[in-house]
Amino acid sequence: MYFNGERKVIGVIAAMKSEIDDLKTRIKDQKTAVFSGITYVYGRLGENDIVAAQCGIGKVFAAVCAQTMILEFNPDEIINIGVGGSLIGKLDIGDIAIADSCVQHDMDTTAVGDPPGLISGINIINIPGDSEIADRLEAVAKEQGIKALRGVIASGDCFVNSSEKKKAIADAFDAIVCEMEGAAIGHVCYINNVKYCVVRAVSDNGDEDSGKDYMASLAKASASAQKLMMGYLES
Repeated sequence: MYFNGERKVIGVIAAMKSEIDDLKTRIKDQKTAVFSGITYVYGRLGENDIVAAQCGIGKVFAAVCAQTMILEFNPDEIINIGVGGSLIGKLDIGDIAIADSCVQHDMDTTAVGDPPGLISGINIINIPGDSEIADRLEAVAKEQGIKALRGVIASGDCFVNSSEKKKAIADAFDAIVCEMEGAAIGHVCYINNVKYCVVRAVSDNGDEDSGKDYMASLAKASASAQKLMMGYLES
């Protein structure tokens, strides 16, 4: 309905306007469709067909957006881009995290004997990302001179601004970055057998200064994530 099937279809999802608007402006022959209040911009970028959407903040919006994108646009892969908080000393503000897997750090059925983060129904903690997408993103980051680190990205419906909370997430899941959407998108892609990856540019350090750092760094970090994504799409 939306594409003719001649090219790969890549979906791109971000939570906020600042994380995806520049990328949207580069889509050629673009059209729009609206479902559940979310606008999907689709067209062509480089050698690929592309559909891009701003889902809104949090796991529910992210899941709604990803499921709708899969059902309506049938993407070959979905990449979630945006900003996040660093959980480790090796990633500073402006650096990039690329997910090998994602976890939902606020998923908790430990009271009935499950390990922290277990997702009932699919019975896994770490939702595996696509290694080939991650490899290509990592190569583009290197070409662009951006420091990038692979690892676990942790999602939850909270903005982490506590050294204690930060350490707890990092220790429990061996995670390198926290944010609020990636694992929900990964969850939807996993049950639909769609390749996915999550990219986060670091906007803060997840500590008591994270709110201030986030506000100061949001525009720059968002631009970094979009630059990486556009390099991936155009390569």
